Amino acid sequence: MKEAVPSWGFLLSDAYISLFAGRPSITALQVVRADNGAVVGYLGADFDLRNLPLTAELYEEPSHWRQIKGDPAIRGGVFQQCRIESPMDRSLEQSLSIMEELLTQRGVFQCLMHFSSSQATIWTVNDPFRYRLLDQEALSDPDVCLVYPQTPYPIDAAIPQQCVSPLLAAMRPLRLTDETFYLRLASINLFNGMISVTFSCDGSHYMHYDEFLTKSHSFWFGAGG
Repeated sequence: MKEAVPSWGFLLSDAYISLFAGRPSITALQVVRADNGAVVGYLGADFDLRNLPLTAELYEEPSHWRQIKGDPAIRGGVFQQCRIESPMDRSLEQSLSIMEELLTQRGVFQCLMHFSSSQATIWTVNDPFRYRLLDQEALSDPDVCLVYPQTPYPIDAAIPQQCVSPLLAAMRPLRLTDETFYLRLASINLFNGMISVTFSCDGSHYMHYDEFLTKSHSFWFGAGG
């Protein structure tokens, strides 16, 4: 009701959360005029979004680099902390090799690696609606690969198979180079081609895989890092 009504007297609102139903809704508003053109009122109709036909195209996630700041309390205390070696750090090469096998040969299309807590969450193309949790014991034991059947690399993956190994290798220095600013979380999604990394300052970066591979040491840690 606070929006400017166009000269033709009809307005379709943006979506909002209905105070009455508590659901996403829109309102169609028509100005009612007297014979002399004076506004005498409004006719409004509210619609629940679930009752409307889908007319928009499927939303496409942007692939450009985005940086999102995290918890201000964590950022403010970043210089009072330092990286403590996790079990995953002590066998990082082996853990990354296991993840490479899962991504390229065993049907895993998305992984979320928690370096500080030594765990990973994975999703497989054969059962994409359920996630699997790998603890440090699994991430340090190559036998875990036998749990997942050998699966052809998806032909419609946005990340080429030969790029998976360099992507994982690029995460190792982000985790181990600096004791104050270090990688805490990282994810790879083969189908949308995106990489995300979250650091100890709770800042997160989202970027396309090929852009991630071009980022230099100075981009992450500064020219003098």
